[in-house]
Order: sequence, then structure tokens, then C-alpha cells
Amino acid sequence: MSVPGNGATGHGLGGLGREAGGTDGGAPGHTPVLLDEVIAWLNPQPGGVYVDATIGTGGHAEAILDRIAPTGRLIGIDRDAETLAIAGERLARYAASLTLRHANFTAIRTVVAEAGYEAVDGIVMDVGASSLQFEVPERGFSFSRPGPLDMRMDRAQSLSAADLVNELSEDELAGLIRTYGEERWARRIARTIVRRRPLHTTDALAVTVGQAIPRRAWPRGIHPATRTFQALRIATNRELEDLEQALPDAVGTLRGGGTTCVITFHSLEDRIVKHTYLRLSRDCICPPGSPTCNCGRRRLIRILTRRPVTPSLDEVRANPRARSAKLRVAQRLTPPEEQTDEGRHSRLTSRGLTPRVRDASEAGHPSAIPTFPSIAPDIAPPAPGLRRVRHAPPPRAA
Repeated sequence: MSVPGNGATGHGLGGLGREAGGTDGGAPGHTPVLLDEVIAWLNPQPGGVYVDATIGTGGHAEAILDRIAPTGRLIGIDRDAETLAIAGERLARYAASLTLRHANFTAIRTVVAEAGYEAVDGIVMDVGASSLQFEVPERGFSFSRPGPLDMRMDRAQSLSAADLVNELSEDELAGLIRTYGEERWARRIARTIVRRRPLHTTDALAVTVGQAIPRRAWPRGIHPATRTFQALRIATNRELEDLEQALPDAVGTLRGGGTTCVITFHSLEDRIVKHTYLRLSRDCICPPGSPTCNCGRRRLIRILTRRPVTPSLDEVRANPRARSAKLRVAQRLTPPEEQTDEGRHSRLTSRGLTPRVRDASEAGHPSAIPTFPSIAPDIAPPAPGLRRVRHAPPPRAA
């Protein structure tokens, strides 16, 4: 059985990635997605301090540095040492205003502190794999050309995609592919993989997946193994878990009025960003119908994009890989907006809730100060494909 190869629609990519194909002045073949929109929302100012938490080959970073240098500072983070080195070469002319760190963006608070800053003015996070990773066969992200089944963004980590493919049980593989790839044929794919393994190359896995799915059920426009490769990449690099951890810490790193811009490329990532923003923008998370607010939460951000920003038709025509990108933007509230009890009291009473009276022991609540250790997710986002049921409040007495 033959399976389709690479093509203009993105075959072979196993899920679209950041800094998609195209051309830009500093890194031929890699164009930052939604660049104009990110710069417009971020509005970088001379002398400001900004973080590109997924700097990649430096596309967004270059545009930010153009606006803040020489008095500003950009802190660039990436877990991929190879792309970080490319960014360093590309941005060498801004060396006096640039700090680069090889780290996961889950360490954003530590990296910013080590750079000598308590808070920053803006953060960009362009999540997922980069096109550079897809285009190097030895990295094992793509099935367009044979390569080892690797998929590690940070080559220093021990776990690879081959470990998952060859060591997980059929049930575990099926759950992984169904959850992270949203693949309806996950069980058949997992069963076929288990029968055929060991599998150690991208082309061997792609053929195996293609044979597991009935030919009539192959998706239009993409390779039948695309969702499986996406699932393995996400699991190998703990992409969703890291995003859930990094987003609240990124908000905690912003000073009042600072902006965070997050670009995602598939629904699982976007759902996490959406739910995290909603959670951090609310005062109260008590169950609907509660007569009194008992959680004592204070909102930390203002959501600036109620709907995600998507690429223009012109950008998609010039750069087809950008078509699935979504940008969500939020702004950290200033300390008076966060800390004023009168403002919180007014917002809660307008919703028919009675605010709980705080005592002196709660003065150090982490959500009441501009910079805090972390924000625990009080309510986890629903599992993929599930909706959280919100019960209606009890009827009012006549």
C-alpha cells in the first residue's frame, strides 16, 4: 500500500508548527506567523523588557528588538539548543539588548529572575514545533523523508517517540493517539503498531499508520499519519502539560499593564490558553448559585481578544502553514485593579454575590501582589471533547 508524501498542504509535518515556511530577511525559509498582529498587540516600547518564551530562529524576537533596542532588553528562551544557536547568529547585531537561555518556557520565572528582573512588560509564546525541526530528517518530526523516530525538542532529554511507540501497551498507545491526536482510528492504529513493532523510523511508522486506517477513511488534504505523529510529538515533549504550567507563571512575570501574546496551532493548545485566560480573568470561581463568595479569588488579567486572531487571507496565501494559527492576548491588571477590595466588592455584588470578608492572615494571598510564586489551576480544563456541566441556580423564592 502506498501513502501520500509531502505536498503543498503540509503533508509530512505531523501537525503545523511555529515560524512556518516562507522567507524572511534573517532566516531564509522561516517566517514568523501573525507577526504584524503580535507586534500591534504587544506594542513594544524603547527601554522595555520583553520575553520571547519560544524564540525559535528569532522571527518575532527580531521585530521586537527593532523597536526596543538599544535601551530595552529581550530575553529569549527555547528548549531546542540548535534553533537557539540560529537565533543567536541572526540577532547578533542586537547582542547588547539580548539575553538568550536554553530552557523550557516552564522556567520563565526563574530565567527572568536570573536575568535581573522582577517583572517584564510583555511576553510572546509561539507554541508547538518549529518548521526548522520538521525540515531536518534527523530530528524525526516529519515523515516526508526517512529519519529516526525521535521528535525530541530538547535532545538532552532521554525519552523519544521511539520509546513510546515500542514500549507502551496497546491501550496506552490508543489513549495517547486519541487524546493528543484526536484520531478516531486510534485503536486500530495502536493495534497495528503493536503487531508491527519494533518501529524505529518515521517512514516505517507512517506506512504502518496508513495501512491501519481504511483507505476510504483517509482524511482529505493531509497524510493519514498526521494526527498520530502530532500525538506522539505532543506526548514526547509534554507540550500540553508544559503549556498549562507556563501560562500562569507567564502572567505572574508580567508587571501591571503588561501583555502576553500566545500563538497556538491546534485545538488542544488553544483550548488550554482559552480556559487559562478565563480562569485568571475571574474574581469568583464558586459554584453557580452560591449566595456567598467563599473562594476569595481576585482576577489577574483582562482578556483583550474575546475571539482568537487568525491570519489574513494574504498571509495564508503567502504561507500556507500559517492557516491554523490562532493568537490570544491578555493584559495583566495593574496593582490597584488587583488589590482594591472596593473594586472587587463592586464586581461581586453586581453579580448578586456576597464577598467573603478577608482577615489579616490572607494579606499575603499570591493573587494580591504583582509577582507571585505560582497560580494553581483551581479548576482543570475539561478533557478533550467533553463539556463541563454548569448547573442552573435554584429558582428564586416568590
